[in-house]
Amino acid sequence: MFKSNLSYQPEQTVIQITNDMTICQSDYPLDWYQTEFIPYAEEYMALPDRKLTTIIDWMRPYIQKAQNHFGDELLLLAHYYMGGEIVQLIQEFGGVIGDSYQLALMAARHPEKKVIVESAVHFMAESISILANPDQNVYITNPKSGCTMEMFAKDFMVEPAIEQLNARYGHDNILPVCYMNTSGRVKALTGAQGGAVCTSSNVKQIFQWALSQNKKILFIPDRHMGENVAQWLNIKDLAYWPKGTEGARYRLDEQSPKTLKQFDKAQLILFASECTVHTTYQAEQCQYWREKNYHVICHPECTNLVMNASDSHGSTAFIWDQVLNDKAQTQHYAVATENHMVNYLKQQ
Repeated sequence: MFKSNLSYQPEQTVIQITNDMTICQSDYPLDWYQTEFIPYAEEYMALPDRKLTTIIDWMRPYIQKAQNHFGDELLLLAHYYMGGEIVQLIQEFGGVIGDSYQLALMAARHPEKKVIVESAVHFMAESISILANPDQNVYITNPKSGCTMEMFAKDFMVEPAIEQLNARYGHDNILPVCYMNTSGRVKALTGAQGGAVCTSSNVKQIFQWALSQNKKILFIPDRHMGENVAQWLNIKDLAYWPKGTEGARYRLDEQSPKTLKQFDKAQLILFASECTVHTTYQAEQCQYWREKNYHVICHPECTNLVMNASDSHGSTAFIWDQVLNDKAQTQHYAVATENHMVNYLKQQ
């Protein structure tokens, strides 16, 4: 639908592995592992320490055995938000890093890769798998990994919103738009009603398309990104559907006349889930760093107050490109996004 020549390509890290660099993640109990993996987990837990050099030495024979077996058909992936040492470990063995959209396209754009192993949250692996070819297999290193924004926007929480809005306004008058960082089930609910999936890079463009359909837009989630887009596109009338299990139990027809009037008038209805990481940032923090002549850049999952207090805003890949290539020509950046990525950028 939308064509653009703009592409942010992740660069290889320049982090040097040092003897004191350790893995940031804690050990999991053995019963968290699939049965087939328990022997390897026991080996890992028996290692003398969690230094990256120790872990790489332990992993190398296994990775090399897999690389020898699968050859060029093997692809290792990691998200920018993983700890810098995890990213370095992936790249040590020839893997690729990227944001959620870049990762989602990896299988589709590389049909020669048949075995794809992803280190990130579960719904990103799911997106890769959805877009993969039938002969490609996608695996995730930790199927329990997730984020609060997606956890409070599960399909059983979102479906009642779509059903009740359809009942009140008509199926043809509700257009869902869901964020890339949602489950495959939520994406399916969105697509079944003629909606679209957006990324933090193209959310404004997707909303412009949605507005042209002259329907009420249900954005699933993030409430803060939705508020930011509303400002960019001058959308004044908003309503909010509660997040989580409250959203699953919410009954629109039982709400007060004032709330119903707000929904009736709303051009944009926001499913009110949010990212707890990005919500922690405050406008005062942005002002503090701007006073020190730092270029403040935030992710659009931050609150509207933070976005308005920042110098620029954009997707994970945009932030990576802006900082690493010093696009603001300041050499000083204060970044409001996930701390692992910020630490990783500091080491570049």
